[in-house]
Amino acid sequence: MVIVVGNPANTNCLTASKSAPSIPKENFSCLTRLDHNRAKAQIALKLGVTANDVKNVIIWGNHSSTQYPDVNHVKVKLQGKEVGVYEALKDDNWLKGEFVTTVQQRGAAVIKARKLSSAMSAAKAICDHVRDIWFGTPEGEFVSMGVISDGNSYGVPDDLLYSFPVVIKNKTWKFVEGLPINDFSREKMDLTAKELTEEKETAFEFLSSA
Repeated sequence: MVIVVGNPANTNCLTASKSAPSIPKENFSCLTRLDHNRAKAQIALKLGVTANDVKNVIIWGNHSSTQYPDVNHVKVKLQGKEVGVYEALKDDNWLKGEFVTTVQQRGAAVIKARKLSSAMSAAKAICDHVRDIWFGTPEGEFVSMGVISDGNSYGVPDDLLYSFPVVIKNKTWKFVEGLPINDFSREKMDLTAKELTEEKETAFEFLSSA
């Protein structure tokens, strides 16, 4: 398994995969778990629960400010029972507005505040990412990973390294299939795919001229 963390992580990962064609492209992934963990934490803070009480957030697309943190499938444990996040929070405007921009811009905000990157949070996210590859995802839960988009059912173009919801079993990841995608999500998923397509074209132009 090859895990890429350095930015632009998605395009770096795709470039690495193309440069090592003997390694199956499914063995390459990039880290969007930090964004995933941040999304869980924002919801947990808002509700006064722990991050472990929040599951099934999704980071779609690029590890950049166009990423789309999707909460439409999130379940939160409140008073011992699982409820959807919209029902739990009753604040649709926050979930579609401030929450999305906070997660998208969290890395920049941390650097601005600390004058340093969030190295410990990134290290924790790498550990989470590797642990799930090794031991699998818990039953009924999925996580976000940047993986090759080939064969996805969500209309994301093939041959991109794009963050999807995945489940992992026997050290093999699979797309979570069949999640309904509303118009709000579709627009944001397409926007981040467009950015990744442009990044890929720029990177490959550079490589072909190098």
